[in-house]
Amino acid sequence: MTRIEKDALGKKAVPTDAYYGIHTQRASENFQISGKICLEMFHTIALIKIAAARTHNKLKLLDVKKCSAIEKASKEILAGKFDNEFIVDIYQAGAGTATHMNVNEVIANRATEILGGKKGSYIVHPNDHVNMSQSTNDVFPTAMRILLLQLSKHLLSALYHLEQQLHQKAQLNKLTWKSGRTHLQDAVPMTWAQEIEAWAVTVHDCQERIEESLHPLKELSIGGTAIGTGTNTHPKYKALVVKELRSLTHLPLKSKQNLIEATQSMADFTHFSGALRETAVELARISKDIQLLSSGPRTGLHELLLPAVEPGSSIMPGKVNPSMAEMLCMVCYQVIGYDKAVEIAALSGNLELNVNMPLIAHNLIDGTAILTHAIKEFDERCVRDMNVNKKVSEENYKNSQGMATFLNPLIGYAKAAEITQIADREHKDIVTIIRERKILSEKQIRTIFKTRQKPPANGLMA
Repeated sequence: MTRIEKDALGKKAVPTDAYYGIHTQRASENFQISGKICLEMFHTIALIKIAAARTHNKLKLLDVKKCSAIEKASKEILAGKFDNEFIVDIYQAGAGTATHMNVNEVIANRATEILGGKKGSYIVHPNDHVNMSQSTNDVFPTAMRILLLQLSKHLLSALYHLEQQLHQKAQLNKLTWKSGRTHLQDAVPMTWAQEIEAWAVTVHDCQERIEESLHPLKELSIGGTAIGTGTNTHPKYKALVVKELRSLTHLPLKSKQNLIEATQSMADFTHFSGALRETAVELARISKDIQLLSSGPRTGLHELLLPAVEPGSSIMPGKVNPSMAEMLCMVCYQVIGYDKAVEIAALSGNLELNVNMPLIAHNLIDGTAILTHAIKEFDERCVRDMNVNKKVSEENYKNSQGMATFLNPLIGYAKAAEITQIADREHKDIVTIIRERKILSEKQIRTIFKTRQKPPANGLMA
């Protein structure tokens, strides 16, 4: 069963029961690309429609009945009642008009129904009423900003909990020594507290970068309509609609100073994308180190013990892999790839508009979401039950050639290097070689090496 709707291009059949209309129907037919939609964007646009309707009612541009119907329909969307009505692919025509009109049409038809009309009769019109004083070009990026601000709360929370978990692990291993490594070769010794605390600081810095990148996203382009000039808006509309959005979202939102620039430029989004990329780079680095330090158990470093979450092989019995760390790396690689796509999309804007906003939105929204989930799972299923293999770590510490570095002030670099070569050749540790050749007295040996068995309380080497 279908109903016939009409637009500037002509007539088209739309399913009778559908709350979407002809614009959405055309988009659904034109863009069968990935089968993916971004429900969060549809919901956030509906939130903007509530703010716009309330504003227009205050300005006496929209009567109470239509305003109330639009708000009720939009709230039902936010509750997930019409999720099946949002059918536009994430890859669509530029700017996000199809996504925007999908929301406008669902709200219009549901509001019409609330006022006693039938779907398609448009007592409440998708353009004239739901989209009054608005354009895709200011609504879509405003929705992007609000949604990224909301999603980032969860990302920052996940990073904070990971940081705290790492702090705890560092405190538990203040007295455990290990070999430092540079170029994947022995370097000067360090404590596990120092190693893990450095990871915690990295995670903290990631939070600060993300928080800093969120400030520009709080400045909205709503009210600029098509190109930022505010065409077809009431003089008080911009300030009032932003005020309504602040009330609805509980976010410190304000209007961009220059809405034309805000319509043209995607710089705020590339800045946020860069913070996501930097976070992904750092998390992948830490994850790779954890994988390396846990390698083995017989033929690797085996200094970290990771919890087993699944069998590691379909052919090798008993094999266990660093699965959660591997997962985190793959998510980080995807986020890094998303950032490159955002960069290219942002620089490809022309004149008064960047039409690549649907791609930018998808990459940032999905990147934020998957990174959040990955960090939570990595924290809960890997770091929480991760333990230091003290026996192996201390043995490697004692055998490390990096111990020779402590000899430099007493016997010089060249002599210390010679001792290192002898120790390597004879498969003995540095201290044993010193004793056997009576290079230092026992008192000197105790002074150099024994004092390092008890690190200071802050985990830093004296």
